Amino acid sequence: MIPLRDENPTVLWPVLTVTFIMVNTAVFFYELSLEPRLLERLIYGMGMVPAALWQGPIPGTGGFHTIFTSMFLHGGWLHLIGNMLYLWIFGNNIEDSMGHLRFIIFYLAVGLAAALTHLFFNPDSMVPTIGASGAVSGVLGAYLVLFPHARILTFVPLGWFWRVIYLPAWVLLLFWIALQLLSQALAPMDSRAGGVAYAAHIGGFVAGLVLIPFFRKYRRRTHFHYC
Repeated sequence: MIPLRDENPTVLWPVLTVTFIMVNTAVFFYELSLEPRLLERLIYGMGMVPAALWQGPIPGTGGFHTIFTSMFLHGGWLHLIGNMLYLWIFGNNIEDSMGHLRFIIFYLAVGLAAALTHLFFNPDSMVPTIGASGAVSGVLGAYLVLFPHARILTFVPLGWFWRVIYLPAWVLLLFWIALQLLSQALAPMDSRAGGVAYAAHIGGFVAGLVLIPFFRKYRRRTHFHYC
């Protein structure tokens, strides 16, 4: 199921959501401009290599800063577009719920949680981990808590047939996290294999669920008497 848009208006213009999308896109175009050797050096230097963080410095890899720099690298058009689509649909409401400054901290915090989860499950991996999906997963977890009944226009492929229907957010997001859990359970145990970092998705999503009550900005209600 692919979300297309939600029916959930905001008060604040999503300055940071748009900024994150623009930065990720700009970095990706920079990646496209590099020749293969330089691109590989960038991926290993700015992507997160678990073994380098667990075992100490490894030539050609970066340090702990890669936990954050890796969030802005992507491995292809589909990787970028998928992450940015989810960030655009769900990120604006989360930014609206907490304000701009808190959203920056929240986004980086859930991205950190996603990275640490991936490190825990893949301590010996020399495969660089890149992409915004860990942080975006945290945004999805927060959205599930705050707006479970928001209507999401969703593309649903059914074999040769497809439909575009409205689904409540909780149906789409629970389906999404269930798919991540199943995929993680079935993933190869060999950490040298590449592929999708499902553990990072799960860690980011859980972090979003847990952290959103602390970041949400509750708007004051005006108290008055009826007469």
